[in-house]
Amino acid sequence: MLANFLNKSKPIIFIGILILFFCVLTVTLIFGSFTAKTFSSIILESIVFLFFFLFIFFLFNFITKKNGLTFDNSYAFFIFIILSISILPYLQDINMLFLTAIYLLIVRKIYSLRSNKSILEKIYDASFWLGIFFIFNPISLIFILLIYAAIYLHKKLTINTLVIPIIGFATPLIIYFSYLFWFDQTEVFFDLFQFKIDLSLNNLIEPNLIFFALIIALLTFIFMIYKSRTTLSINNTFKRSWILIILNLFVAFLFVLLLNQKTTGDLIYLFFPVAIIIANGVELIEKKIIKDSILYILFIGCFLVRFVL
Repeated sequence: MLANFLNKSKPIIFIGILILFFCVLTVTLIFGSFTAKTFSSIILESIVFLFFFLFIFFLFNFITKKNGLTFDNSYAFFIFIILSISILPYLQDINMLFLTAIYLLIVRKIYSLRSNKSILEKIYDASFWLGIFFIFNPISLIFILLIYAAIYLHKKLTINTLVIPIIGFATPLIIYFSYLFWFDQTEVFFDLFQFKIDLSLNNLIEPNLIFFALIIALLTFIFMIYKSRTTLSINNTFKRSWILIILNLFVAFLFVLLLNQKTTGDLIYLFFPVAIIIANGVELIEKKIIKDSILYILFIGCFLVRFVL
Protein backbone atom coordinates (compact mmCIF):
# COMPACT_ATOMS: atom_id res chain seq x y z
CA MET A 1 0.00 0.00 0.00
CA LEU A 2 2.73 2.46 0.98
CA ALA A 3 4.79 1.44 -2.05
CA ASN A 4 1.83 2.11 -4.35
CA PHE A 5 1.30 5.54 -2.80
CA LEU A 6 4.94 6.51 -3.29
CA ASN A 7 5.34 4.88 -6.68
CA LYS A 8 4.63 8.16 -8.50
CA SER A 9 6.03 11.65 -8.18
CA LYS A 10 3.00 13.92 -7.89
CA PRO A 11 2.45 17.22 -6.05
CA ILE A 12 -0.27 15.63 -3.89
CA ILE A 13 2.22 13.01 -2.66
CA PHE A 14 4.84 15.68 -1.95
CA ILE A 15 2.25 17.70 0.01
CA GLY A 16 1.04 14.61 1.89
CA ILE A 17 4.57 13.75 3.04
CA LEU A 18 5.14 17.38 4.07
CA ILE A 19 1.92 17.38 6.12
CA LEU A 20 3.15 14.27 7.93
CA PHE A 21 6.45 15.95 8.73
CA PHE A 22 4.96 19.22 9.91
CA CYS A 23 2.48 17.41 12.16
CA VAL A 24 5.44 15.76 13.88
CA LEU A 25 7.30 19.09 13.91
CA THR A 26 4.34 20.83 15.56
CA VAL A 27 4.17 18.21 18.30
CA THR A 28 7.92 18.49 18.81
CA LEU A 29 7.85 22.27 19.09
CA ILE A 30 4.85 22.36 21.43
CA PHE A 31 5.89 19.57 23.80
CA GLY A 32 9.64 19.76 23.32
CA SER A 33 12.29 22.16 24.51
CA PHE A 34 10.25 25.26 23.68
CA THR A 35 7.78 24.77 26.54
CA ALA A 36 9.83 27.04 28.79
CA LYS A 37 9.62 29.94 26.34
CA THR A 38 6.96 32.55 25.78
CA PHE A 39 4.15 31.94 23.31
CA SER A 40 5.35 34.70 20.95
CA SER A 41 8.89 33.30 20.84
CA ILE A 42 7.49 29.82 20.12
CA ILE A 43 5.47 31.20 17.18
CA LEU A 44 8.45 33.13 15.81
CA GLU A 45 10.84 30.19 16.07
CA SER A 46 8.22 27.88 14.58
CA ILE A 47 7.94 30.14 11.51
CA VAL A 48 11.72 30.24 11.12
CA PHE A 49 11.99 26.45 11.45
CA LEU A 50 9.14 26.02 9.00
CA PHE A 51 10.91 28.19 6.43
CA PHE A 52 14.23 26.35 6.75
CA PHE A 53 12.68 22.90 6.57
CA LEU A 54 10.59 23.85 3.54
CA PHE A 55 13.69 25.21 1.82
CA ILE A 56 15.74 22.10 2.65
CA PHE A 57 13.00 19.73 1.45
CA PHE A 58 12.48 21.74 -1.73
CA LEU A 59 16.22 21.61 -2.46
CA PHE A 60 16.38 17.86 -1.85
CA ASN A 61 13.42 17.16 -4.12
CA PHE A 62 14.68 19.56 -6.78
CA ILE A 63 18.19 18.04 -6.87
CA THR A 64 16.83 14.51 -7.03
CA LYS A 65 14.31 15.14 -9.81
CA LYS A 66 16.30 17.66 -11.85
CA ASN A 67 19.33 15.39 -12.09
CA GLY A 68 17.46 12.10 -12.49
CA LEU A 69 18.98 10.53 -9.38
CA THR A 70 15.93 8.25 -8.98
CA PHE A 71 13.07 7.06 -11.15
CA ASP A 72 9.81 8.99 -11.29
CA ASN A 73 8.67 8.21 -7.74
CA SER A 74 8.72 9.67 -4.22
CA TYR A 75 10.77 7.01 -2.42
CA ALA A 76 13.84 9.22 -1.89
CA PHE A 77 11.85 12.19 -0.58
CA PHE A 78 9.86 9.94 1.76
CA ILE A 79 13.03 8.34 3.13
CA PHE A 80 14.69 11.74 3.59
CA ILE A 81 11.66 12.93 5.58
CA ILE A 82 11.62 9.74 7.68
CA LEU A 83 15.31 10.13 8.50
CA SER A 84 14.77 13.79 9.42
CA ILE A 85 11.89 12.87 11.74
CA SER A 86 14.07 10.30 13.51
CA ILE A 87 16.51 13.02 14.65
CA LEU A 88 14.08 15.94 14.74
CA PRO A 89 14.77 16.88 18.39
CA TYR A 90 18.43 17.34 17.45
CA LEU A 91 17.59 19.58 14.49
CA GLN A 92 16.06 22.31 16.65
CA ASP A 93 19.00 24.55 15.87
CA ILE A 94 18.79 27.38 13.34
CA ASN A 95 22.53 27.24 12.69
CA MET A 96 22.32 23.52 11.89
CA LEU A 97 19.48 24.05 9.42
CA PHE A 98 21.23 27.05 7.87
CA LEU A 99 24.39 25.01 7.23
CA THR A 100 22.34 22.10 5.91
CA ALA A 101 20.75 24.46 3.38
CA ILE A 102 24.20 25.69 2.30
CA TYR A 103 25.38 22.08 2.01
CA LEU A 104 22.47 21.26 -0.31
CA LEU A 105 23.15 24.37 -2.38
CA ILE A 106 26.69 23.05 -2.90
CA VAL A 107 25.41 19.59 -3.74
CA ARG A 108 22.84 21.03 -6.16
CA LYS A 109 25.55 22.63 -8.29
CA ILE A 110 27.81 19.58 -8.08
CA TYR A 111 25.22 17.15 -9.42
CA SER A 112 24.11 19.59 -12.12
CA LEU A 113 27.52 19.19 -13.78
CA ARG A 114 26.02 16.20 -15.59
CA SER A 115 24.78 18.65 -18.22
CA ASN A 116 26.98 20.80 -20.45
CA LYS A 117 25.20 24.06 -19.68
CA SER A 118 27.05 26.85 -17.80
CA ILE A 119 29.78 24.54 -16.49
CA LEU A 120 32.12 27.25 -15.17
CA GLU A 121 29.24 29.10 -13.48
CA LYS A 122 28.10 25.93 -11.72
CA ILE A 123 31.60 25.12 -10.50
CA TYR A 124 32.09 28.68 -9.29
CA ASP A 125 28.73 28.67 -7.46
CA ALA A 126 29.45 25.35 -5.75
CA SER A 127 32.88 26.60 -4.64
CA PHE A 128 31.49 29.96 -3.55
CA TRP A 129 28.92 28.28 -1.30
CA LEU A 130 31.66 25.99 0.00
CA GLY A 131 33.68 29.08 0.95
CA ILE A 132 30.71 30.33 2.99
CA PHE A 133 30.31 26.88 4.56
CA PHE A 134 34.02 26.95 5.45
CA ILE A 135 33.64 30.24 7.33
CA PHE A 136 31.08 28.61 9.61
CA ASN A 137 32.70 25.17 9.71
CA PRO A 138 36.31 24.85 8.47
CA ILE A 139 36.12 21.04 8.30
CA SER A 140 33.75 21.49 5.35
CA LEU A 141 36.83 22.11 3.18
CA ILE A 142 36.78 18.35 2.62
CA PHE A 143 33.84 18.80 0.21
CA ILE A 144 36.26 20.34 -2.30
CA LEU A 145 37.06 16.68 -3.08
CA LEU A 146 33.47 16.18 -4.19
CA ILE A 147 33.64 19.18 -6.53
CA TYR A 148 36.79 17.92 -8.23
CA ALA A 149 35.38 14.38 -8.33
CA ALA A 150 32.30 15.69 -10.18
CA ILE A 151 34.51 17.60 -12.62
CA TYR A 152 36.51 14.45 -13.35
CA LEU A 153 33.58 12.01 -13.51
CA HIS A 154 31.54 14.19 -15.84
CA LYS A 155 34.59 14.74 -18.06
CA LYS A 156 34.78 18.49 -17.54
CA LEU A 157 38.50 18.49 -16.74
CA THR A 158 40.26 21.59 -18.17
CA ILE A 159 42.63 24.24 -16.87
CA ASN A 160 39.64 26.53 -16.23
CA THR A 161 37.66 23.93 -14.29
CA LEU A 162 40.72 23.17 -12.16
CA VAL A 163 41.25 26.84 -11.25
CA ILE A 164 37.64 28.02 -10.86
CA PRO A 165 36.98 26.05 -7.61
CA ILE A 166 39.91 27.84 -5.98
CA ILE A 167 38.67 31.24 -7.14
CA GLY A 168 35.09 30.53 -6.08
CA PHE A 169 36.17 29.21 -2.69
CA ALA A 170 38.47 32.18 -2.08
CA THR A 171 35.89 34.85 -2.96
CA PRO A 172 33.82 34.78 0.28
CA LEU A 173 37.02 34.32 2.29
CA ILE A 174 38.50 37.50 0.81
CA ILE A 175 35.29 39.39 1.60
CA TYR A 176 35.26 38.00 5.13
CA PHE A 177 38.94 38.84 5.67
CA SER A 178 38.37 42.40 4.42
CA TYR A 179 35.52 42.82 6.89
CA LEU A 180 37.61 41.53 9.81
CA PHE A 181 40.61 43.60 8.71
CA TRP A 182 38.47 46.74 8.79
CA PHE A 183 37.53 46.03 12.40
CA ASP A 184 41.05 44.84 13.32
CA GLN A 185 39.94 41.27 14.05
CA THR A 186 42.06 39.33 11.58
CA GLU A 187 42.94 36.75 14.22
CA VAL A 188 39.37 35.43 13.85
CA PHE A 189 40.10 34.72 10.19
CA PHE A 190 43.36 32.90 10.85
CA ASP A 191 41.68 30.81 13.54
CA LEU A 192 39.65 29.20 10.75
CA PHE A 193 42.78 27.37 9.64
CA GLN A 194 43.44 25.96 13.10
CA PHE A 195 41.56 22.74 12.42
CA LYS A 196 40.17 21.07 15.51
CA ILE A 197 39.45 17.41 14.91
CA ASP A 198 37.80 14.83 17.15
CA LEU A 199 37.52 11.27 15.82
CA SER A 200 35.35 9.99 18.66
CA LEU A 201 31.72 9.08 18.02
CA ASN A 202 30.53 9.50 21.59
CA ASN A 203 27.93 12.22 21.00
CA LEU A 204 26.98 11.34 17.44
CA ILE A 205 24.36 8.63 17.92
CA GLU A 206 22.09 8.61 20.96
CA PRO A 207 21.39 5.17 22.52
CA ASN A 208 17.75 5.16 21.38
CA LEU A 209 18.89 5.64 17.76
CA ILE A 210 21.49 2.89 17.58
CA PHE A 211 19.23 0.05 16.39
CA PHE A 212 17.45 2.24 13.83
CA ALA A 213 20.80 3.60 12.63
CA LEU A 214 22.09 0.04 12.15
CA ILE A 215 19.04 -0.79 10.01
CA ILE A 216 19.64 2.30 7.86
CA ALA A 217 23.35 1.50 7.53
CA LEU A 218 22.60 -2.11 6.56
CA LEU A 219 20.01 -1.09 3.95
CA THR A 220 22.39 1.52 2.55
CA PHE A 221 25.21 -1.00 2.19
CA ILE A 222 23.01 -3.71 0.66
CA PHE A 223 21.33 -1.39 -1.85
CA MET A 224 24.60 0.32 -2.74
CA ILE A 225 26.01 -3.07 -3.77
CA TYR A 226 22.71 -4.19 -5.33
CA LYS A 227 22.31 -1.10 -7.51
CA SER A 228 26.01 -0.91 -8.41
CA ARG A 229 25.91 -4.39 -9.98
CA THR A 230 23.71 -3.14 -12.81
CA THR A 231 24.59 0.55 -12.90
CA LEU A 232 28.38 0.27 -13.16
CA SER A 233 28.15 -2.10 -16.13
CA ILE A 234 26.54 0.58 -18.32
CA ASN A 235 28.48 3.65 -19.44
CA ASN A 236 25.96 6.48 -19.22
CA THR A 237 25.32 9.72 -17.35
CA PHE A 238 23.59 7.99 -14.44
CA LYS A 239 26.61 5.75 -13.89
CA ARG A 240 28.72 8.85 -13.26
CA SER A 241 26.05 10.33 -11.01
CA TRP A 242 25.79 7.04 -9.08
CA ILE A 243 29.54 6.98 -8.44
CA LEU A 244 29.25 10.59 -7.29
CA ILE A 245 26.45 9.66 -4.86
CA ILE A 246 28.63 6.95 -3.34
CA LEU A 247 31.54 9.38 -3.06
CA ASN A 248 29.16 11.90 -1.54
CA LEU A 249 28.27 9.38 1.16
CA PHE A 250 31.90 8.67 2.06
CA VAL A 251 32.97 12.34 1.99
CA ALA A 252 29.96 13.33 4.13
CA PHE A 253 30.76 10.54 6.58
CA LEU A 254 34.38 11.67 6.78
CA PHE A 255 33.20 15.25 7.34
CA VAL A 256 30.97 14.18 10.25
CA LEU A 257 33.73 11.96 11.66
CA LEU A 258 36.23 14.83 11.71
CA LEU A 259 33.92 17.35 13.38
CA ASN A 260 35.23 18.60 16.68
CA GLN A 261 31.88 18.94 18.43
CA LYS A 262 29.52 16.29 17.10
CA THR A 263 25.80 16.10 17.73
CA THR A 264 23.17 13.69 16.47
CA GLY A 265 21.88 16.48 14.23
CA ASP A 266 25.11 16.22 12.17
CA LEU A 267 23.77 12.97 10.72
CA ILE A 268 21.62 15.07 8.40
CA TYR A 269 24.66 15.57 6.16
CA LEU A 270 24.54 11.83 5.44
CA PHE A 271 20.82 11.76 4.68
CA PHE A 272 21.05 13.11 1.13
CA PRO A 273 23.16 10.24 -0.30
CA VAL A 274 21.62 7.65 2.05
CA ALA A 275 18.04 8.46 1.00
CA ILE A 276 18.96 8.30 -2.70
CA ILE A 277 20.88 5.02 -2.34
CA ILE A 278 18.04 3.31 -0.44
CA ALA A 279 15.45 4.69 -2.88
CA ASN A 280 17.41 3.31 -5.83
CA GLY A 281 17.51 -0.08 -4.15
CA VAL A 282 13.79 -0.09 -3.38
CA GLU A 283 13.07 0.81 -7.01
CA LEU A 284 14.74 -2.40 -8.20
CA ILE A 285 12.67 -4.70 -5.97
CA GLU A 286 9.93 -6.34 -8.02
CA LYS A 287 7.84 -7.86 -5.23
CA LYS A 288 5.59 -5.22 -3.71
CA ILE A 289 5.36 -7.03 -0.40
CA ILE A 290 9.12 -6.63 0.07
CA LYS A 291 8.97 -2.97 -0.95
CA ASP A 292 6.13 -2.35 1.48
CA SER A 293 7.91 -4.22 4.26
CA ILE A 294 11.04 -2.05 3.91
CA LEU A 295 9.09 1.20 3.72
CA TYR A 296 6.90 0.28 6.71
CA ILE A 297 9.95 -0.74 8.75
CA LEU A 298 11.45 2.71 8.10
CA PHE A 299 8.12 4.45 8.74
CA ILE A 300 7.34 2.65 12.00
CA GLY A 301 10.97 2.69 13.10
CA CYS A 302 11.29 6.46 12.89
CA PHE A 303 8.16 6.98 15.02
CA LEU A 304 9.31 4.42 17.58
CA VAL A 305 12.62 6.24 17.83
CA ARG A 306 10.91 9.62 18.01
CA PHE A 307 8.06 8.94 20.45
CA VAL A 308 8.61 5.61 22.21
CA LEU A 309 12.29 4.75 22.74
